[in-house]
Amino acid sequence: MAKKILMSVNMRCQKCRSAALKIGGQTTGVTFVGLEGEEKDQVVVIGEGVDAAGLVLRLRKKVGFADLISVTDVDTS
Repeated sequence: MAKKILMSVNMRCQKCRSAALKIGGQTTGVTFVGLEGEEKDQVVVIGEGVDAAGLVLRLRKKVGFADLISVTDVDTS
């Protein structure tokens, strides 16, 4: 079953947003990556078998502060 991972990421510029989306897209098992929130400061990743904690660690290393908000099941039908 697919999971929806919502993370808050401190993105100061367009380059940081691009890097965050690129990191999310390169993760194995990901089917969708996008930005949410009023200020587009939340990254949404949907996929199967995605390691949420590992993804947050990679975002912290490459982009800056990142915090895992929620992991929920998504109905794919």
